[in-house]
Amino acid sequence: MSIASRESGDWQLGFRFEAPPAPARRIWSVGELVGEVRSHIEREYADLWVEGEISNLRSAPSGHIYFTLKDGDAQLPAVLFRRQASLLRFRPEDGLQILLRGKVSVYEQRGQMQLVAEFLEPVGAGSLQVAFEQLKGKLQQEGLFEAERKKPLPAFPRCVGIITSPTGAVIRDFLNVAGRRHAALDVLLFPALVQGESAAMEVAAGIAYFNTARNVDVVVIARGGGSLEDLAPFNSEMLARAIAASELPVVSAVGHETDFTIADFVADLRAPTPSAAAELITAAQHRVEERVEELTQRLVRASRYRMMQARELFTRLSTVAMSGSIRDLLNRRQQRVDELRFRMENAMQSQLRLRAEQLQRLTTLTLRRDPVDRLAFARRQLDSLDARASRAGLVAVAAARQRHSALTRQLNALSPLGVLRRGYALVFDEDGLLVRDTAQLTTNQHIRTRLAKGSFESRVTQLTTDKEV
Repeated sequence: MSIASRESGDWQLGFRFEAPPAPARRIWSVGELVGEVRSHIEREYADLWVEGEISNLRSAPSGHIYFTLKDGDAQLPAVLFRRQASLLRFRPEDGLQILLRGKVSVYEQRGQMQLVAEFLEPVGAGSLQVAFEQLKGKLQQEGLFEAERKKPLPAFPRCVGIITSPTGAVIRDFLNVAGRRHAALDVLLFPALVQGESAAMEVAAGIAYFNTARNVDVVVIARGGGSLEDLAPFNSEMLARAIAASELPVVSAVGHETDFTIADFVADLRAPTPSAAAELITAAQHRVEERVEELTQRLVRASRYRMMQARELFTRLSTVAMSGSIRDLLNRRQQRVDELRFRMENAMQSQLRLRAEQLQRLTTLTLRRDPVDRLAFARRQLDSLDARASRAGLVAVAAARQRHSALTRQLNALSPLGVLRRGYALVFDEDGLLVRDTAQLTTNQHIRTRLAKGSFESRVTQLTTDKEV
């Protein structure tokens, strides 16, 4: 900058440079800086798709899922909060290649950039297929697919419980096949949704109902074909465990022959279609009916053949031959009657002789036991017992008298009156208490003295202690 100055009366032109003012210094706190960066990043990267591989997956008790999304060049922490995690159709796991939709943010407590996921999708396979394979592997490891735990179907069920939609074609097809093959079979319908989010819960409720009511012999889960999304309720872990816990045998008839669900693997029997389920359940009964029909036809043919043979034989036989045959048959029957009559007469004679011998033995025993002799013997026994009783009574009375005398003497010896008769006396105060010590008495106190015969009253004039005596 140039300026003019006047020195010694002359003007002189000169130059002077001034430094620009220093900018004001702003001091950030760590929280402010991280917050500013987070706001900027979230505005710039609010909605994006990122592809990578899951590693270091951790599920928190809060329901949030934490993992690292990586590729061959870099890695970035990511979080899937509980609400979004509950909407996933598959279970994230380490090593799974996914597409992540979300935003970039900064975790302020660590100052660390992270991805906040809103949606996850497996790369190369749908989420439903991944969830299917994951659940299938898990339940297979637990042994829910093992043949040893599957229950056999009853050969001749009386009532079948079917869980399906009451308005679909499935129930009509099932009833048509069952009625044609086993007309006496009862079918009990538990209406339930077979598509949608609540379908798995309603089917599981049907299984629980039949197990509690015990009004059916076998349970059938039926649904027509559909896409993987339509059959998603039958790939539910909750429904699979309800089928495994059922005490009644469960038949899974879901979809077409090429469709497979988790319910098919857990159920005790998998039927390709609902109509096939009806055929499998009634197979034994249908075989029996077919066998009965076959045997009936064979019996009819055999009867007709035997009837034809009998007619031919009858035409060949003459009247004379028939009369001789009948006469021989009657003679043989008469001979059999005579033989039986002889055997009956011999048996009756033997019984009569046996009864006569028994009567003779009883008569002899009766004569030996004369009532007069037995009465005399009883009288002698009675006299002997009477004499023994009299002697015992006299001895007892004498012993009692002796004991009475001894007790009387003992009582007299211990009686206070006996002591009084020897010259002693009992002294009582005015209250009737026995006086044992002069300390109980006072001068001029009235006392009563008891002697062996009678008593008298007196007044105390002087008290003397043992020492004074």
